[in-house]
Amino acid sequence: MPKQLRIIIAGGGTGGHIFPAIAVAQAIQKIQPSAAILFVGASGKMEMEKVPQAGYKIIGLTIAGLNRSNMFKNWNLPFKLIKSFFQVRQIFNQFKPNAVFGVGGYSSFPVLKFAQAKHIPTFIHESNAFAGKSNQWLGANATKIFTGTKGMEAFFPAEKIQVTGNPVRQNIIEAAYSKEAALLKFGLMPNRKTVLIIGGSLGAASINKAIQDHLETFANDAIQLIWQTGKPNALAYAKSAESFSNVFVDSFIDDMSAAYTAADIVVSRSGAMAVAEICITGKPAVFVPYPFAAEDHQTFNAMQLVKENAALMVADKEVSVKLLPTILQMVKDDSMTIQMQNKIKSFAWLDADNVIAESILHSVENSNSL
Repeated sequence: MPKQLRIIIAGGGTGGHIFPAIAVAQAIQKIQPSAAILFVGASGKMEMEKVPQAGYKIIGLTIAGLNRSNMFKNWNLPFKLIKSFFQVRQIFNQFKPNAVFGVGGYSSFPVLKFAQAKHIPTFIHESNAFAGKSNQWLGANATKIFTGTKGMEAFFPAEKIQVTGNPVRQNIIEAAYSKEAALLKFGLMPNRKTVLIIGGSLGAASINKAIQDHLETFANDAIQLIWQTGKPNALAYAKSAESFSNVFVDSFIDDMSAAYTAADIVVSRSGAMAVAEICITGKPAVFVPYPFAAEDHQTFNAMQLVKENAALMVADKEVSVKLLPTILQMVKDDSMTIQMQNKIKSFAWLDADNVIAESILHSVENSNSL
């Protein structure tokens, strides 16, 4: 490579954008140890905490996403967008990137748009089965578009698409625990059915309420829970579970490798990364799509598996009535869960981070911009 690779990785907002971005950064530096990487995200969002924890520098933009529930709150959005472009220009002048990789989220848009205006190679990763608006707008001028699923030609130029799957944290791919050791980590008993409840990094109120309302039922049926609540109302959920020895509850689980290993069944939102992780771990799953996700992409993500009998789905509006019976059905029907386990594994992509990293490096090597 003619000179040092200097790459900006832009985007964030949720763990579903941040953790894949970190996985790709690590893969790039394994192949090209001298590569300089700078993250750009949105001030106040979780990437400002998670990226430095992974050992990378991040700069936050003063930007906000479109408020779909109350359009009047978007009155200052144009001003924030304009300010973010000035911030991006300053970042580019100082860091001088020769490639930009966007993982989605509104903070990626001004960064990649500026890079495209400067004819710097841009790469996009679209994790969902229904592409986000920012990525759709950027796709026409992108160097290459990596997708988590097949059939994305409706959103992007077909000749630019490379289907890679979604990058998953390495510790989840390489589980470091036996099932018994994983259960002990959460203070739970071996040889009991265990359900992992994950509502995404920000929690899921509907799922949490349904679990909270039926804690006694789970105890009576000797079903154990590993319950990640998210931060909102975390103390109330923890208090409601404190008298149940069959429940481990926390607002955030750092060691998801242990959580997946311990679980027999997973209840989850169907963000792209949650789906990717569950496919790799091969766990029978009940998906509860977040109903207000942009373009209802979580339903699209879940349906890819549901229509192949690889998972079950409960609509968010029906959680209070249908989630408990669905979990109990899965706990009692081993033949169904074994079939689901075998089918869901066929959707797993194990090396997406390396494939994306190698493709970026190869494209930049051949680019006239270097």
